[in-house]
Amino acid sequence: MSELAPLTGAEAGAEPAVVPALPHLLNREGAILEFNRRVLAQAQRDDVPLLERLRYVCIVSSNMDEFFEVRFADFLEAYRQGGSGVSQRDLHSVAAEAHRLIDDQYNIFNDEVMPALQREGIVILNHADRNEAQRQWVDQFFQRQVRPLLVPVGLDPSHPFPMVANKSLNFIARLGGRDAFGRANGIAIVKVPRVLPRVIRLPAELAPGQQAFVLLTSVIRAHLGELFPGREVEAFSQFRVTRDSDLEVDEVDVTNLRQALRTGLTTRHFGQALRLEVVRSCPEELSEFLLEQFGLPEAALYKVNGPVNLVRLNQLIDQATDVTSGPALRFQAHEPTWPQGRLPREASIFSVLRRRDVLLHHPFESFEPVVQFLREAVADPDVLAIKQTIYRTGSESPLMEALIEAARRGKEVMVVVELKARFDEEANINWAERLEAVGAQVVYGIVGLKTHAKLLLVTRREGHQLRRYAHLSTGNYNPKTARLYTDIGYLTADADLTGDAEAVFQQLASQTKTRPMRAFLQAPFTLHRRIAQLIDRVAEAARAGAPARIVAKINALTDVQLIEKLIRAAQDGALIDLVVRGACVLPPGIPGATERIRVRSVVGRFLEHTRVLYFRWGAREEDEVLYLSSADWMSRNMFRRIEIAWPVRDAALRQRVIDECLVPYLHDQRDAWLLQPDGTCQRAAGPGPSAQQALLQRYAPG
Repeated sequence: MSELAPLTGAEAGAEPAVVPALPHLLNREGAILEFNRRVLAQAQRDDVPLLERLRYVCIVSSNMDEFFEVRFADFLEAYRQGGSGVSQRDLHSVAAEAHRLIDDQYNIFNDEVMPALQREGIVILNHADRNEAQRQWVDQFFQRQVRPLLVPVGLDPSHPFPMVANKSLNFIARLGGRDAFGRANGIAIVKVPRVLPRVIRLPAELAPGQQAFVLLTSVIRAHLGELFPGREVEAFSQFRVTRDSDLEVDEVDVTNLRQALRTGLTTRHFGQALRLEVVRSCPEELSEFLLEQFGLPEAALYKVNGPVNLVRLNQLIDQATDVTSGPALRFQAHEPTWPQGRLPREASIFSVLRRRDVLLHHPFESFEPVVQFLREAVADPDVLAIKQTIYRTGSESPLMEALIEAARRGKEVMVVVELKARFDEEANINWAERLEAVGAQVVYGIVGLKTHAKLLLVTRREGHQLRRYAHLSTGNYNPKTARLYTDIGYLTADADLTGDAEAVFQQLASQTKTRPMRAFLQAPFTLHRRIAQLIDRVAEAARAGAPARIVAKINALTDVQLIEKLIRAAQDGALIDLVVRGACVLPPGIPGATERIRVRSVVGRFLEHTRVLYFRWGAREEDEVLYLSSADWMSRNMFRRIEIAWPVRDAALRQRVIDECLVPYLHDQRDAWLLQPDGTCQRAAGPGPSAQQALLQRYAPG
């Protein structure tokens, strides 16, 4: 294996005199918030282009929405049920940290990002900032595009507080005077339709030398009084409520999971309220009124210094244009390369795979070979069957269109569609219905388990025999995210790998036992147990004084059993490096307990998504193994999902994974953060390289 960054502390094989107790693990929700702090820190980096800094602010908003919709909702439910170990102190601690993070986010947005953009001529104009010509244009926009879609509701016994959808934009107003019927109903609600743009660019002639934008909230605020003729708007605020958005479907009792989920989608937007956002200037009486309407405590109120939904500022990023003078406002465009030397464009992919496996490293290498692999299978008359799992593929997908075409051509098409892929349920249901309409066999996995494995299997007639070809992946079959996420795709005709893939599909369709896997590790059956055994094997080697090394690159580490195994292996003398993008509850660097464990997180231009597992328990070549996987080290992945991990047996490909997915990340000094024993993170110090930048340079054209 290539040289990896050494750990400080005792060397492998050092036998501790006393086996120390296991340390207390970190709080998972706190670890998620700490990850978002690392993302937010990207918005403060001078070496990140300004529009990309704004994008990181938006990403944090999106992440925090999901945190409340899913993670905090589960956390709160665990506290209410009791017996889960979640105390009131834990609840208050997490809520307080969420408040601090969001306050910091708005401070960075207002005090750092927007002033820097303004210096480059990109401005957001409030009503007070707009000149007379700009105000006239905004007024015309309001009258033509906005006013006809707004229906204010004055509250009284026959007009109760309206149903407010999750994350929708709304206004609350306190009104003076009397309504058309002579009554003094003082509170009104204005719901803002989602179809209206949240960011509007002014015509260039109205802002010479600038790129000027106005926010929809500012437009409505400037004209709020016009919605209530004859009355005075005495006080007002934007507001937004975040709700529990996890779809709860009793899979045991329902007879049609697809129909049950489609029904659930209609009510998802009106789950239990969890967070209320208002602007900082919102009068206390209005915020208290809203808290009462949503049944929320004071701690659930977030008074923000700006728009209540920063994620919508992605619309500004999309509309802004780069200028020829001045610094670049976006990352330099990257076009993923086609692996021409290993997979010639003009060659049949099947013919290449008969000679060797092909490994693709996204987004540095193109996802297009995967699409081409499927399209070649669709067009090939000798291909008899195509099977694929679908988790997140998007509402537009060339792969799904290819599968539909394959079914139309009479090929046997089986698609395992995971209907419970959170926030992708509707897109997956639509694809499932389209596939069924052309005769494809569609199954929805196993009751109680999500199908998260990424598999594409092609069966082809070659002479008098059938031969299988497969694509295995650490990431989703989504060409758009393949340009933004780091992942490994593996094209192969290896009989063990393709045979195991066939066994998984048979299992998912028939729900019967399969033969033992020859190469795959599969959750919920063997994956967790085998990883635990490999950790134990490394620990045994450490106790014997042999080379003992574990390197895992994953997105999350929260499984208690595996964490305890890692800690014991480190105490036995194994050297352990963990590259964990998101939540990690293992506290590294505790003297006498976890001092041989180092945990780092890399947050850069691309979202780290690759899962690579490396174990070494001796000095011989056969004393190491490397797996690629669809699974993170979380209990849900190990026991409540269909996941796979597969070995990279080819020595050259294994070394390539080590050289590209492990070594650069262990040496990263630009985008890396080091997890501390208390759960906070410190940026790696030093002038060293960025792993992602090094890979971009490695795969640059020419």
